[in-house]
Amino acid sequence: MKILTIEQGSPEWEFARLGIPTASRFDSLLTPKTLKPSTSADAYMAELLAEYLLGQALDWGSSGFMERGTEMEAEARKWYEFTYDVEVETVGFVTRDDGLVGGSPDGLVGADGVLEIKCPGALKHVQYMLGTHPDHRGQVQGYMKLTDRSWCDILSYHPDLPPVVFRTERDEKYLSALDAVLEPFIKRLEAAKARFADQRVPRPWHPGEGAE
Repeated sequence: MKILTIEQGSPEWEFARLGIPTASRFDSLLTPKTLKPSTSADAYMAELLAEYLLGQALDWGSSGFMERGTEMEAEARKWYEFTYDVEVETVGFVTRDDGLVGGSPDGLVGADGVLEIKCPGALKHVQYMLGTHPDHRGQVQGYMKLTDRSWCDILSYHPDLPPVVFRTERDEKYLSALDAVLEPFIKRLEAAKARFADQRVPRPWHPGEGAE
């Protein structure tokens, strides 16, 4: 595991995750409920290859709630630390040793835990309160795989409503099924990168390049 101490959302963070599969998109590789290969895998590969060729992330835009969530994340983390009497280690981006897959957990808790913070609008937060929210299985299991940890707490935080915390344990059955689709996906993606390497758009500078 490699931990990059960079700020999430920064140009350095965008560059670090450029053109590689990330935990937040593992549902595009493996269907969470059935553990069967996702029909979205080919489209996801095309997206990652496009990023690699362009040398920049594809611009999908950002919603007001996404920006709001980024601003509130520090407040949510402090609430979690105070409530559970723990210290949360913030990380920017985590990759495997080979750098071919990664993820951006919102924090590491002790020696065994991961923290994922959601700051949704009121409607989605109430779904967390009712237990009818998405389970984020691919994302949180991906974080546990990358960090070799045994549990992940999902914190849904809204400033005017009670915070909600759900703990998810490591699921070896899911992770085995993920390996079965992830490794072939990476091989196909790297082969496609090699095939079209001479078509990359030249960029004069990338974040982190040339640093000593």
